[in-house]
Amino acid sequence: MGNPPSATKPDRRRGSGVKHVYDVLRDEIIDLALAPGSPIDEIQLADRFEMSRTPIREALVRLAAEGLVTTLPNRSTVVSNINFLTMHTFFDALSLMYRVTTRLAAEYHTDQDLEIIRALQADFAQAVQQQDALTMISTNRDFHVAIAAAGQNTYYEGLFIRLMDEGRRILRLYYQSYHDQLPQQYVAEHESMIAAIAARDIEGADKLALEHANQIVAQIQQLIAIDRRQKITL
Repeated sequence: MGNPPSATKPDRRRGSGVKHVYDVLRDEIIDLALAPGSPIDEIQLADRFEMSRTPIREALVRLAAEGLVTTLPNRSTVVSNINFLTMHTFFDALSLMYRVTTRLAAEYHTDQDLEIIRALQADFAQAVQQQDALTMISTNRDFHVAIAAAGQNTYYEGLFIRLMDEGRRILRLYYQSYHDQLPQQYVAEHESMIAAIAARDIEGADKLALEHANQIVAQIQQLIAIDRRQKITL
C-alpha cells in the first residue's frame, strides 16, 4: 500500500513554509509576474508548493496586511489593484515623508545609524550594477527606512515603512521604465543624502530628499501617461 499523499510532501516546518510561500508570492506580485487583479487560488497554491492550505492562508494574511492581496466579500482573494486615480495623494505623502525623515536623520543620527545606512547603500549600488530589480527595490526600501529610523521618531518611521511597502510595485514600474538599467545618478543621489546627513546639514538633507522624490514621481507620472495613451494594462 502506498504512502498517503501527505507523506510524500516535503518535511517543512510550518513557520518556514509560510515564509517560503510569502517570499515567492511577494516577489511575483512586486515583479508584476502576478498582475493586479489576478485571482489567487489556495488549492492551486497548495499543489504548487506541496503543502497544506493552512500555511498558504497565513502567507496570504501577511500579503494582505501589506496591501499586496485583497480578500473580496465572497472570500476569494486577488492581487490588489494599483489605484492610479489616487496616485497623487500617495505621491504627496511619499514626498513629504522623504523630506521629514531625512531632515530628522540629519539632526538626530548616531554613528551606528550612519554605518547601517552606508552598508545598505553599498547593497543598493551593487544591485543597480547587477540590474537586479527586485534587490534594488528591497535595498532601496531598507536604505530609506534606515534613514527614517535614524530620525528617532517611530511614528514617522512606521508611516514611511507603510508607504514604501505599498509603493513597491510602483517602484517596479519605475525601474522598468529604465529597462532595469538604473542610471548611476540615482546611486549618486543617495550618496549626497548620506553626506548631508553625516554633516548634520538639515536644510541640505531636506532639499536633496525633495529633489530625489520629485524625480521619481515625475518619471512614474510620465510612464503612467504613456501607458494610458497606449492602452497598456498594468
